[in-house]
Amino acid sequence: MYPVIQPYHKNFLQVDERHHIYFEEVGNPRGYPVVFVHGGPGGGIFPNCRRFFDPRHYRIILFDQRGSGQSRPYAELVDNTTPNLIGDMEILREYFNIEQWMVFGGSWGSTLSLAYAIEHPDRVRALILRGIFLARQEEIDWLYGANGAARMFPAEYARFMSILSPEERITPVESYYKYLTDEDALVQLKAAWEWDIWESSISQLIPYVRDWDNTSPEDWQASLAIARIESHYFVNQSFLPYENYLLDGAKTLGHIPTTIVNGRYDVICPCKTAYELAEAMPHADFIIVPDTGHSSMEQGTSDVLTQVMDQYRRLK
Repeated sequence: MYPVIQPYHKNFLQVDERHHIYFEEVGNPRGYPVVFVHGGPGGGIFPNCRRFFDPRHYRIILFDQRGSGQSRPYAELVDNTTPNLIGDMEILREYFNIEQWMVFGGSWGSTLSLAYAIEHPDRVRALILRGIFLARQEEIDWLYGANGAARMFPAEYARFMSILSPEERITPVESYYKYLTDEDALVQLKAAWEWDIWESSISQLIPYVRDWDNTSPEDWQASLAIARIESHYFVNQSFLPYENYLLDGAKTLGHIPTTIVNGRYDVICPCKTAYELAEAMPHADFIIVPDTGHSSMEQGTSDVLTQVMDQYRRLK
């Protein structure tokens, strides 16, 4: 990855009466524009997200989606849908006076990047998609149900289920959503913390180890956006028109240069989904990283993504 670099421009952009999204510009102000689309939904950007791109060549635009990161209001669910986020990307593009940009998204960012490209194919110069999530029910069931990732991480899943009653465990996403929208802020925070622990524990090939219990409610605040917004999207079919919308729409994007990257041992977004997307986009380069899980910060994946972006410097 490229060295740490600081933004030369950062601010907030009001996108409607309620929401102000935070953005950064990094790299070469006259360089080739690329927009970084973060995961979650609700995950937010962080400094290492800037490091996949040659700062001499690229004009790198990063933003926190509605309710995420530094965007305001934090963890807000009202007027927070996939069409809203697509609209925000267009507002950003027009704000920066960009005709076309490369779109780089991972995990939920791959979902939103595809949805944006389907809606605005003439605005996308290239797609770089990592850790593919197509927002179908089978993928949600794999991640949060008892017969998917839970079979690989049984102790971690038992903890994830521990705050739910036996009845609530039948529909874990809906049950967590109930707690994450409770009137009691402490109930929300505790549920958010447990939700985030589950995903963080399974996101890497070598599991992320830390003392999850030596914490206080102040520490849980950072988990609130990703837990609330993810559950909000997942109980609402990610606000997409129908189940296979993204896979069907991807078949119309054959004119857009595309690279698909997935970790071989990605438990959150298994390779099967990336394979299905590659089948729908036969023109795409499909790279399976042999020694990584889901996180873009694992060395194999970060190396591949950086190399891919170096190769895309040939685009005019």
